[in-house]
Amino acid sequence: MSATVATSAAVAPSPAAAPAGARRSVPLVGLRGAIARNMGLGWQVPRVAHSVDVDLSRVEAVRAERAAAGDRPSVNAFVLHAVAQALRAHPRLNALMREKEVEPVDDINIGVAVALDDGLMVPVIRNADTLAVAQLAAETRRLAEGARAGALTGGAYQRGTFTVTNLGATGIDRFSPIINPPQVAILGVGRSVLRPVVKDGAIVAAPVANLTLVFDHRAVDGYPAALFLGEVARRLEQAEFD
Repeated sequence: MSATVATSAAVAPSPAAAPAGARRSVPLVGLRGAIARNMGLGWQVPRVAHSVDVDLSRVEAVRAERAAAGDRPSVNAFVLHAVAQALRAHPRLNALMREKEVEPVDDINIGVAVALDDGLMVPVIRNADTLAVAQLAAETRRLAEGARAGALTGGAYQRGTFTVTNLGATGIDRFSPIINPPQVAILGVGRSVLRPVVKDGAIVAAPVANLTLVFDHRAVDGYPAALFLGEVARRLEQAEFD
């Protein structure tokens, strides 16, 4: 992706003077400026990434069962459920980085990245570990629609303790997202696509998606981060959604 360099207001050509078809600079103000500042802070974090491919066969089977009953949650709702339950078991990932300490947080409030035409917003699902998959799906829809319509209050974007960002709908297989400070970790979810996997000694096609966990190494070491990601993957592969 190419970047456009903003010019100084003192020398920037007026719209009338700009050549036909010329690209306008994008001022880093408002939403775009807030995103730029936040991403700059996140990029400075000493981050490490763990990645795992997950077989979603059982998730898709559950989705098919629920579709027959008139309810078909997105794959992302199942991911959110697995993440919320794994955070309860691995609280080091559910924390905030402060100036001289890592602050553990009791409430599990998961931010969900929502793409807008001119930026990115991350509304927060409160107490996500207390919600069933269907509730997570409904809350995600409500927040995404509210964010795109500009109808959410500022409080909807506050108190997040972990973030999930999903680019599966764009056809991206895997990516390493930037941590949303002061959180200490973020999970990137790629698309689900049929791939060859080995089951009971035979090669079969199965829906597989990549999960990439990026974490702040100041707050979390590689081993506990790996245990957390492993639990997320296990819960998805074994369809543990009670």
